[in-house]
Amino acid sequence: MKKKPIEIVEIHNRKDLKKFVNFSFILYGQNPHWTPPIIEEEIDTLDQSKNPVFKNAKAHYFLAYKDSEIAGRIAVMINWIEVKELKKKKVRFGWFDVIDDINVTKALMEKVHAIGNENGMEFIEGPVGFSNMDKAGMLVRGFEESNTMITWYNAPYYHKHFKQLGYKDLAVWVEYEITLSSFESSPEKIKKFSDLMIKRYELKVLDFKSKKQIIPYVDKMFVLLEETYGKLQTFVPIQKDQITQYKEKYFTYIHPEFIKCITDKHDELIAFCITMPSFTRALKKANGKLFPFGFFYLLKALYFNNKASFYLIGVHPKYQNKGVTAVIFNEMQKTFNKKGYNIVETNPELEENSSIQNLWKNYEHRQHKKRLTITQKIKKGAKNQSS
Repeated sequence: MKKKPIEIVEIHNRKDLKKFVNFSFILYGQNPHWTPPIIEEEIDTLDQSKNPVFKNAKAHYFLAYKDSEIAGRIAVMINWIEVKELKKKKVRFGWFDVIDDINVTKALMEKVHAIGNENGMEFIEGPVGFSNMDKAGMLVRGFEESNTMITWYNAPYYHKHFKQLGYKDLAVWVEYEITLSSFESSPEKIKKFSDLMIKRYELKVLDFKSKKQIIPYVDKMFVLLEETYGKLQTFVPIQKDQITQYKEKYFTYIHPEFIKCITDKHDELIAFCITMPSFTRALKKANGKLFPFGFFYLLKALYFNNKASFYLIGVHPKYQNKGVTAVIFNEMQKTFNKKGYNIVETNPELEENSSIQNLWKNYEHRQHKKRLTITQKIKKGAKNQSS
C-alpha cells in the first residue's frame, strides 16, 4: 500500500492558530518535564492583529499532516528591522514541534527555505521568536529537566533531525540551577566584593515594595537592555509598542521585591535584575488555561514558593566587568533568603559569557540545560507551494 505524502498546510485564522498552539499539548501532554504555555497568550503572540511586532515583521504558520493527523508545526518569520537596519538577510523559524519523523522536519524546513528565497534572504536561524524578548533555542541537554515559562521544551530527536539534514549549530546557551544557603553562609568573597563595588562607584540599590514603584523605571530598563546587549550579533532593537506589550504580558507575574535596580551617584539607572518566582508547577496545573483555576495556581506561586527564575539582567557597558553582577546577586540573595527561597534557576546565557558563569562558581550549582540555534544558507530556487 502506497504511503500518503506529508501535507503542509498554511494557516491564516485564529481558529487554526489554536490548532497550531494545541499541537504541543498533543505531542508533550504526557511528558512530565514539559511546561505548557497559557494557550490564549500564545495565540495572541502569533495573532497579527494582536502583536505589535507585526508593524515591522511578517510571519507564516504551517501545520504538517501525516495520515490525516497533525505531525508538526512551524512559524516562519522575517523581522524587517533586522533585515533593513542591521543588514542581516535572515529568515527566522520558531514554535517548531514535530513527531519523530525526519521527513516531516524536512518538509517543514522546505517552507522556511522557500519563504526566505521569495524574500531575498540569505540564511536561516532558529528556533527563535520575533525578537530577543521571545523564547529561543532548541534543547540539546537537560531533557529530564522542566522548562521554565520563558523557554521551550523539545525531545532529543529534534537536533538529530537537523544534523542529518545538514544544518550547523550557531548560538549556544547554557542554564544553571543554583542552590542557596543562608545569607550568613553565602560566599564572603561575594559579599565583600559587592560592598566594595557599591562604595567605590557610589552605587545605590533600589528595593521595591509595590508594582507602582517599579513603573517609572520600566522604560529605562528597556533602554538599558539595548545598551547591554545591542552589540550582540543576535540582538534586534525592541520597539515602543513591543515594550508596552511585554509590560502588559509579564506585569501579572512580577513580585516587586524580586526586582532590583542599581543607580549611580547621579541617580541614573546603571543595572537592573528581574527575577520571578518559578511558575513551572503552576503552569503544569493550569494546563494552558487561566480559568477556572489557572489564575489561582499562578497567584499562589507568586507568593508561596521556594524556587525563583532569573528573567532579565541589564548592566550598562560602562559598568560591565566591574563586579556589578555580584552586587545584583548579593542583593537578590537577601530577598530570596527572606522569602525562604533556596533554589534559583538562571535564564539561558550565551556559553561564552564567562563573567556571569564565573559568578555561579562561588555557589553550589549545576549546569543542567543547554540549548542552541541552528543555521543553513537559503536554498536558491526553493518555491513555496503551501496547500
